[in-house]
Amino acid sequence: MESLFVRLAEALANSEIGQKIRLTVELAADWRAGQLDWRDDTPVELVCGRPAKPELLPHKDVPNRSPVTLEGRARLLHAIVHIEFSAINLALDHAARFRGLPEAYYADWIGVAAEEAEHFELLRARLQALGYDYGDFPAHASLWEMAERSADDALARMALVPRLLEARGLDATPPIQMKLEQVGDHESARALDIILRDEIGHVGLGDRWFRHLCTERNLEPESTYRELLDRYQAPWPQGKMNESARLAAGFSAGELAVLAKKR
Repeated sequence: MESLFVRLAEALANSEIGQKIRLTVELAADWRAGQLDWRDDTPVELVCGRPAKPELLPHKDVPNRSPVTLEGRARLLHAIVHIEFSAINLALDHAARFRGLPEAYYADWIGVAAEEAEHFELLRARLQALGYDYGDFPAHASLWEMAERSADDALARMALVPRLLEARGLDATPPIQMKLEQVGDHESARALDIILRDEIGHVGLGDRWFRHLCTERNLEPESTYRELLDRYQAPWPQGKMNESARLAAGFSAGELAVLAKKR
Protein backbone atom coordinates (compact mmCIF):
# COMPACT_ATOMS: atom_id res chain seq x y z
CA MET A 1 0.00 0.00 0.00
CA GLU A 2 1.09 3.55 -0.67
CA SER A 3 1.45 6.08 2.11
CA LEU A 4 -1.66 8.25 2.42
CA PHE A 5 0.45 11.11 3.71
CA VAL A 6 2.88 11.10 0.79
CA ARG A 7 -0.05 11.33 -1.61
CA LEU A 8 -1.71 14.09 0.39
CA ALA A 9 1.50 16.10 0.47
CA GLU A 10 1.92 15.66 -3.28
CA ALA A 11 -1.56 16.99 -4.04
CA LEU A 12 -1.19 19.84 -1.53
CA ALA A 13 2.15 20.99 -2.96
CA ASN A 14 1.09 21.04 -6.60
CA SER A 15 0.59 24.60 -7.85
CA GLU A 16 -0.99 23.86 -11.26
CA ILE A 17 -4.76 23.94 -10.94
CA GLY A 18 -5.63 21.06 -13.25
CA GLN A 19 -2.97 18.81 -11.79
CA LYS A 20 -3.99 19.59 -8.20
CA ILE A 21 -7.59 18.67 -8.98
CA ARG A 22 -6.52 15.48 -10.78
CA LEU A 23 -4.25 14.42 -7.91
CA THR A 24 -7.02 15.13 -5.40
CA VAL A 25 -9.63 13.15 -7.31
CA GLU A 26 -7.24 10.23 -7.86
CA LEU A 27 -6.25 10.24 -4.21
CA ALA A 28 -9.91 10.07 -3.15
CA ALA A 29 -10.55 7.18 -5.55
CA ASP A 30 -7.50 5.25 -4.30
CA TRP A 31 -8.55 5.86 -0.72
CA ARG A 32 -12.02 4.46 -1.39
CA ALA A 33 -10.37 1.44 -3.04
CA GLY A 34 -8.36 0.77 0.12
CA GLN A 35 -4.99 1.42 -1.52
CA LEU A 36 -3.63 4.07 0.87
CA ASP A 37 -2.12 3.41 4.30
CA TRP A 38 -3.33 5.85 6.96
CA ARG A 39 -1.16 4.26 9.65
CA ASP A 40 2.03 4.97 7.70
CA ASP A 41 4.61 7.04 9.60
CA THR A 42 6.60 8.34 6.64
CA PRO A 43 7.56 11.98 7.38
CA VAL A 44 6.43 14.48 4.77
CA GLU A 45 7.04 18.17 4.19
CA LEU A 46 3.77 20.06 3.84
CA VAL A 47 3.88 22.99 1.41
CA CYS A 48 0.77 24.64 0.04
CA GLY A 49 0.97 25.03 -3.73
CA ARG A 50 -1.05 27.68 -5.51
CA PRO A 51 -0.88 29.31 -8.95
CA ALA A 52 0.92 32.62 -9.49
CA LYS A 53 -2.45 34.34 -9.83
CA PRO A 54 -4.62 35.58 -8.20
CA GLU A 55 -2.59 38.23 -6.45
CA LEU A 56 -3.19 37.92 -2.70
CA LEU A 57 -3.96 41.10 -0.77
CA PRO A 58 -4.89 41.79 2.86
CA HIS A 59 -8.59 41.16 3.33
CA LYS A 60 -9.36 44.87 3.81
CA ASP A 61 -7.64 45.77 0.52
CA VAL A 62 -9.75 43.51 -1.71
CA PRO A 63 -12.25 45.79 -3.52
CA ASN A 64 -15.97 45.53 -2.79
CA ARG A 65 -17.87 43.25 -5.17
CA SER A 66 -21.29 44.55 -6.20
CA PRO A 67 -23.08 42.25 -8.68
CA VAL A 68 -24.94 45.13 -10.36
CA THR A 69 -22.37 45.29 -13.19
CA LEU A 70 -21.01 42.31 -15.11
CA GLU A 71 -17.50 42.92 -13.78
CA GLY A 72 -18.83 43.30 -10.24
CA ARG A 73 -20.66 40.00 -10.53
CA ALA A 74 -17.51 38.37 -11.87
CA ARG A 75 -15.51 39.77 -8.95
CA LEU A 76 -18.08 38.36 -6.52
CA LEU A 77 -17.98 34.91 -8.11
CA HIS A 78 -14.18 35.07 -8.30
CA ALA A 79 -14.03 35.59 -4.53
CA ILE A 80 -16.11 32.44 -4.00
CA VAL A 81 -14.09 30.46 -6.55
CA HIS A 82 -10.96 31.43 -4.63
CA ILE A 83 -12.51 30.23 -1.37
CA GLU A 84 -13.27 26.88 -3.00
CA PHE A 85 -9.71 26.54 -4.30
CA SER A 86 -8.39 27.38 -0.84
CA ALA A 87 -10.77 24.82 0.62
CA ILE A 88 -9.18 22.05 -1.47
CA ASN A 89 -5.82 22.87 0.11
CA LEU A 90 -7.34 23.18 3.56
CA ALA A 91 -8.97 19.75 3.45
CA LEU A 92 -5.78 18.15 2.14
CA ASP A 93 -3.81 19.83 4.91
CA HIS A 94 -6.32 18.80 7.62
CA ALA A 95 -5.75 15.19 6.61
CA ALA A 96 -2.00 15.39 5.98
CA ARG A 97 -0.90 17.37 9.03
CA PHE A 98 -2.40 15.51 11.96
CA ARG A 99 -1.37 11.91 12.58
CA GLY A 100 -2.76 9.31 14.95
CA LEU A 101 -6.43 10.17 14.53
CA PRO A 102 -9.18 7.62 13.73
CA GLU A 103 -9.46 6.33 10.19
CA ALA A 104 -12.79 8.13 9.83
CA TYR A 105 -11.04 11.48 10.29
CA TYR A 106 -8.93 10.91 7.18
CA ALA A 107 -11.89 9.53 5.24
CA ASP A 108 -13.91 12.64 6.07
CA TRP A 109 -11.34 15.21 4.95
CA ILE A 110 -10.31 13.29 1.84
CA GLY A 111 -13.98 13.28 0.86
CA VAL A 112 -14.22 17.01 1.54
CA ALA A 113 -11.16 17.72 -0.63
CA ALA A 114 -12.80 15.91 -3.55
CA GLU A 115 -16.08 17.79 -3.05
CA GLU A 116 -14.26 21.13 -2.87
CA ALA A 117 -12.60 20.29 -6.19
CA GLU A 118 -16.08 19.77 -7.67
CA HIS A 119 -17.25 23.07 -6.21
CA PHE A 120 -14.24 24.88 -7.67
CA GLU A 121 -14.89 23.53 -11.15
CA LEU A 122 -18.62 24.27 -10.94
CA LEU A 123 -18.14 27.91 -9.95
CA ARG A 124 -15.16 28.43 -12.23
CA ALA A 125 -17.42 27.43 -15.12
CA ARG A 126 -19.91 30.09 -14.05
CA LEU A 127 -17.11 32.66 -13.89
CA GLN A 128 -15.90 31.65 -17.35
CA ALA A 129 -19.44 32.00 -18.67
CA LEU A 130 -19.19 35.69 -17.72
CA GLY A 131 -15.97 36.04 -19.74
CA TYR A 132 -13.50 35.86 -16.85
CA ASP A 133 -11.36 33.20 -15.18
CA TYR A 134 -9.79 32.36 -11.86
CA GLY A 135 -6.82 34.63 -11.29
CA ASP A 136 -8.27 37.66 -13.10
CA PHE A 137 -8.89 39.58 -9.86
CA PRO A 138 -7.08 39.91 -6.52
CA ALA A 139 -8.11 37.73 -3.58
CA HIS A 140 -7.18 37.31 0.08
CA ALA A 141 -5.60 34.47 2.04
CA SER A 142 -7.44 34.73 5.37
CA LEU A 143 -8.45 31.05 5.40
CA TRP A 144 -4.93 29.81 4.79
CA GLU A 145 -3.45 32.29 7.26
CA MET A 146 -5.66 30.82 10.00
CA ALA A 147 -4.64 27.31 8.93
CA GLU A 148 -1.00 28.29 9.42
CA ARG A 149 -1.74 29.77 12.83
CA SER A 150 -3.46 26.56 13.97
CA ALA A 151 -0.96 24.16 12.38
CA ASP A 152 0.31 22.76 15.68
CA ASP A 153 -3.04 21.64 17.14
CA ALA A 154 -5.84 19.66 15.48
CA LEU A 155 -8.38 20.91 18.01
CA ALA A 156 -7.61 24.56 17.26
CA ARG A 157 -7.62 23.81 13.52
CA MET A 158 -11.09 22.24 13.64
CA ALA A 159 -12.41 25.12 15.74
CA LEU A 160 -10.93 28.01 13.81
CA VAL A 161 -11.08 26.87 10.18
CA PRO A 162 -14.19 24.74 9.45
CA ARG A 163 -16.15 25.68 12.59
CA LEU A 164 -15.36 29.40 12.47
CA LEU A 165 -14.24 30.73 9.09
CA GLU A 166 -16.01 28.21 6.87
CA ALA A 167 -19.16 28.55 8.96
CA ARG A 168 -19.16 32.23 8.01
CA GLY A 169 -19.80 31.03 4.46
CA LEU A 170 -23.08 29.52 5.67
CA ASP A 171 -24.10 32.99 6.82
CA ALA A 172 -22.92 34.79 3.68
CA THR A 173 -24.36 32.51 1.00
CA PRO A 174 -28.12 33.31 1.19
CA PRO A 175 -27.59 37.11 0.91
CA ILE A 176 -25.23 36.55 -2.04
CA GLN A 177 -27.83 34.33 -3.70
CA MET A 178 -30.45 37.06 -3.24
CA LYS A 179 -28.18 39.62 -4.91
CA LEU A 180 -27.53 37.28 -7.84
CA GLU A 181 -31.25 36.61 -8.24
CA GLN A 182 -31.95 40.35 -8.25
CA VAL A 183 -29.62 40.87 -11.23
CA GLY A 184 -31.01 37.83 -13.08
CA ASP A 185 -28.10 35.42 -12.57
CA HIS A 186 -30.30 32.52 -11.52
CA GLU A 187 -27.81 29.87 -12.67
CA SER A 188 -25.09 31.12 -10.32
CA ALA A 189 -27.60 31.34 -7.49
CA ARG A 190 -28.62 27.71 -8.07
CA ALA A 191 -24.95 26.65 -8.13
CA LEU A 192 -24.65 28.16 -4.69
CA ASP A 193 -27.52 25.91 -3.54
CA ILE A 194 -25.15 22.99 -4.10
CA ILE A 195 -22.29 24.75 -2.34
CA LEU A 196 -24.44 25.61 0.69
CA ARG A 197 -25.80 22.06 1.00
CA ASP A 198 -22.33 20.54 0.95
CA GLU A 199 -20.74 23.19 3.13
CA ILE A 200 -23.22 22.47 5.92
CA GLY A 201 -21.78 18.97 5.89
CA HIS A 202 -18.19 20.23 5.85
CA VAL A 203 -18.74 22.56 8.80
CA GLY A 204 -20.50 19.66 10.48
CA LEU A 205 -17.37 17.55 10.13
CA GLY A 206 -15.34 20.31 11.72
CA ASP A 207 -17.85 20.37 14.57
CA ARG A 208 -17.74 16.58 14.92
CA TRP A 209 -13.96 16.38 15.15
CA PHE A 210 -13.69 19.45 17.35
CA ARG A 211 -16.08 17.83 19.82
CA HIS A 212 -14.25 14.49 19.52
CA LEU A 213 -10.94 16.13 20.44
CA CYS A 214 -12.56 18.09 23.27
CA THR A 215 -13.90 14.83 24.69
CA GLU A 216 -10.43 13.25 24.49
CA ARG A 217 -8.99 16.20 26.45
CA ASN A 218 -11.88 16.48 28.93
CA LEU A 219 -12.82 19.93 27.66
CA GLU A 220 -16.30 21.43 27.45
CA PRO A 221 -16.69 22.19 23.72
CA GLU A 222 -18.66 25.41 23.58
CA SER A 223 -16.71 27.31 26.23
CA THR A 224 -13.46 25.96 24.74
CA TYR A 225 -14.52 27.29 21.34
CA ARG A 226 -15.05 30.78 22.74
CA GLU A 227 -11.74 30.61 24.58
CA LEU A 228 -9.96 29.69 21.34
CA LEU A 229 -11.54 32.64 19.52
CA ASP A 230 -10.12 34.96 22.17
CA ARG A 231 -6.73 33.23 22.39
CA TYR A 232 -6.15 33.36 18.64
CA GLN A 233 -7.77 36.81 18.30
CA ALA A 234 -10.07 35.27 15.73
CA PRO A 235 -13.11 37.10 14.36
CA TRP A 236 -16.39 36.33 16.11
CA PRO A 237 -19.40 35.77 13.82
CA GLN A 238 -20.37 39.05 12.15
CA GLY A 239 -23.82 40.11 11.04
CA LYS A 240 -26.86 37.85 10.85
CA MET A 241 -26.07 34.16 11.31
CA ASN A 242 -27.73 31.47 9.19
CA GLU A 243 -29.16 29.74 12.24
CA SER A 244 -30.84 26.84 10.43
CA ALA A 245 -27.61 25.96 8.58
CA ARG A 246 -25.49 26.31 11.71
CA LEU A 247 -27.89 24.12 13.72
CA ALA A 248 -27.72 21.50 10.96
CA ALA A 249 -23.91 21.67 11.16
CA GLY A 250 -23.84 20.94 14.89
CA PHE A 251 -24.05 24.27 16.70
CA SER A 252 -26.55 24.32 19.56
CA ALA A 253 -29.23 26.99 19.91
CA GLY A 254 -27.70 28.06 23.20
CA GLU A 255 -24.27 28.48 21.65
CA LEU A 256 -25.66 30.57 18.80
CA ALA A 257 -27.38 32.84 21.32
CA VAL A 258 -24.09 33.37 23.16
CA LEU A 259 -22.20 34.05 19.94
CA ALA A 260 -24.85 36.52 18.80
CA LYS A 261 -24.53 38.52 22.04
CA LYS A 262 -20.77 38.94 21.48
CA ARG A 263 -21.22 40.79 18.19
